[in-house]
Amino acid sequence: MSDPQPKDDQQDPQTDGGVPEEALRTDAVGARVARVEGPLKVRGRAAYAYEVPVEAPLYAHLVQSTVARGRVRTVDADEALRSDDVVSVLDHTNVPTLADGDAELAVLQSDAVAFRGQVVAVVVARTPEAAREGARLVRVGYDVQEHRAELRADDPELYAPEKVNPAFETDTTVGSVETALESAAVVLDETYTTPYEHNNPMEPHAVTACWHDDAAPGEPRLTLDASTQSVHAVATALSGLLELEPEQVHVRSPFVGGGFGSKGMPHAHDVAATLAARANPGRPVRLALTRQQMFALAGYRTATIQRVRLAAQADGTLLGIDHQVVEQTSALKEFAEQTAIATRHMYAAPDRATSHRLAALDVAVPSWMRAPGEMPGMAALEMAMDELAERTGVDPVELRVRNEPQVDPESGLPFGHRRLVQCLRVGAARFGWADRDPRPGRRREGDWLVGTGVAASTYPFYVQGGNTARVEVTQGPRYRVSIGAADIGTGATTVLGQIAADALGVPVGLVDVHLGDSSLPPASVAGGSSGTSSWGRAVVGAARALREQHGDDAPVGAKVEHSPDDNPNLETHSLHSFGAQFVELGVNVWTGEPRVRRMLGVFSVGRVVNPTTARSQLIGGMVMGLGGGLLEESVRDARFGHVVTQDLASYHVAAHGDVPAIEAVWLDEHDSLANPMGARGIGEIGIVGTAAAVANAAWHATGSRVRDLPVTLDRLLDLDPDLPALRDHPASFAL
Repeated sequence: MSDPQPKDDQQDPQTDGGVPEEALRTDAVGARVARVEGPLKVRGRAAYAYEVPVEAPLYAHLVQSTVARGRVRTVDADEALRSDDVVSVLDHTNVPTLADGDAELAVLQSDAVAFRGQVVAVVVARTPEAAREGARLVRVGYDVQEHRAELRADDPELYAPEKVNPAFETDTTVGSVETALESAAVVLDETYTTPYEHNNPMEPHAVTACWHDDAAPGEPRLTLDASTQSVHAVATALSGLLELEPEQVHVRSPFVGGGFGSKGMPHAHDVAATLAARANPGRPVRLALTRQQMFALAGYRTATIQRVRLAAQADGTLLGIDHQVVEQTSALKEFAEQTAIATRHMYAAPDRATSHRLAALDVAVPSWMRAPGEMPGMAALEMAMDELAERTGVDPVELRVRNEPQVDPESGLPFGHRRLVQCLRVGAARFGWADRDPRPGRRREGDWLVGTGVAASTYPFYVQGGNTARVEVTQGPRYRVSIGAADIGTGATTVLGQIAADALGVPVGLVDVHLGDSSLPPASVAGGSSGTSSWGRAVVGAARALREQHGDDAPVGAKVEHSPDDNPNLETHSLHSFGAQFVELGVNVWTGEPRVRRMLGVFSVGRVVNPTTARSQLIGGMVMGLGGGLLEESVRDARFGHVVTQDLASYHVAAHGDVPAIEAVWLDEHDSLANPMGARGIGEIGIVGTAAAVANAAWHATGSRVRDLPVTLDRLLDLDPDLPALRDHPASFAL
């Protein structure tokens, strides 16, 4: 799936802290190795968090607030407790006090209600059915207070956060955008919106918790089997809340049925299950969020209102870029999505500005969702670039090429491997872009108007610290690689085995990888497309240290741990992945229904360690981007403060019938600036730019410019009920 293009735009080879590239074999890295856990999953033998074998489990179900702000006045559990199967009902009056910490995790710690859907009680029962019925029977009385739940660009209480996720500057200014706008031949000033979006992994958020009152010294007091992207983050958070030592909380997560960021940090259900287990020591307690509960308790992508101003010369050369973002956080806990940061690095313009403003609303806490920041931010920027191409008469691919920077516009550092132009050129050739009539609404096939769109994508290269890998020789001899990372379905177990095999100089079949356990050496979260880079560096270091200390014939029992140093290249180069997304879309002339017909993504992501798992990740991201462009939209009723689209019947994700022919390819490269593997990261760049390409294709098909995602038929018809392109067609095409 790679494209053998010339590498004339790559930088001179450099190494990760002086490690020579040739120290890694290439037998395993780059090979299509099948997922090692695949047989277990397809046979239904992989035990997820809610399914781990335990004896005599109890089951917990959450009671959620039905008001958006106020105080719990009463909790009447009498009717629920009349059931022989209900063991206990927990509320703020009968649970132990937790240590101060993350406000989202302060479950049942007071009578205050901060958002609709907040946990106000937990019912524990002998069966899941009894727990759910018991929760229905609990009566909660409230003292209701006024709330704010509507995101508005003119909200008088908007404020600038100190930083945006994770630690970027809130605002940036270079030069004077106002001066650029005054001198420009072409000015674009438009507002784009993206909706609330909710993570819906196939496996809901779930946990099995057990509290051990009789734990011996050195043994865990709390054991959790959790569906999480970071066992160590859960262990650290809960040990702090419970005032335990970190080793007294043991978290396991060998299999995770998807996360997409929502499982990247602990949430309220982890604490609720812990409190239920503590109230019933020695009895495992299972808790799984219902699909409806996930819309309040598992994080989500905030809606955004984005004003983009572009100042350009007549030929499309940018003079100024201004990207202003208004988005939402929770009054309970701040999360500031870094929506405008990609704009800072994307295109050359002497005058630039970006800003973020937050509205603190009485709503659930937002958090990470695949490519937080880049996904909504690039959607707005790339829709704006398409409009600029229209106004200047410049081809959309050529416009992006024309504004390619020589160095990072934000930092001034040279890019490592910025191959966006090559992605655009390769993609245009493969997609047949040259045959495109630039005029909108000119192509009709039967009952469908057909258009094509393009957008650029980018994602920063992240590498996390705090990783340690252990490599030891076992009987066989075989090699056991241990690190407390999480495989969230991406194939991390397989890929780390390939990396270790090449670093050890042995066949991949001799390497056993153990992940997903907080008793293993520490690992960073499986997020930010940083897993392979962060964990892989530790694994390579440990494997090399084993060979250096023991040679190629290390004895059984030999063991080495390694924690890599920081990568010095991050101080001297700007490292990002890039891509180009192409979409062909049809709009039905009778109904206005938009349907994507084909998609192509061309990516520059460094060396691909496993083409099979990489293709899966890129296509998965593109499908999520398709959903963001056409389908996904959570709707909040501001009157009551809750999301009303609380199931997959009303919150639409892409299903089989929505997914067209998708092709994901990548450039052949090795980014020696990034790490010994030459890889950058794949999981998130696939979603970036896709929604914009969908919207741009919809304009090209109809001549109607949708600036509010997703591109649904009602928005197309609202712009012009007759679809303006139809009126411009010959009479034989008229309705």
